[in-house]
Amino acid sequence: MENVILIVHLLLALGLIGVVLLQRSEGGGLGIGGGGGAMSQRAPLSALGKLTWILAVGFIITSITLTIIAAQNASGSSILDRLGTQEPATDAPAPAPGLDGIDPNALVPPPSADGGDPDAPLVPRAD
Repeated sequence: MENVILIVHLLLALGLIGVVLLQRSEGGGLGIGGGGGAMSQRAPLSALGKLTWILAVGFIITSITLTIIAAQNASGSSILDRLGTQEPATDAPAPAPGLDGIDPNALVPPPSADGGDPDAPLVPRAD
């Protein structure tokens, strides 16, 4: 059911985009320079205007329906409930992939820059 509503929602969105792009521009972005002021008469809605309203109402209804369905599907569980449900099978950590069983903790660290303590971290020096 959710997939059917989602497909209808996508078709409504594409139809709404197409109908809005087909409409005639009334000039001036954001109503600036449209002329007439607050006392101007508005032309009655054309067929494209009515179709835009129908598609917009359908789009809003499918949006609300999809939101309700998603909330009902998620209401039974929380992501926090799913965390920590898997216990490790053994106490020993699994070897990293690609190391063919080599324990990375047993590897020798790189030598230090001055040749002193081999356990010291490698620190670059400016010469």
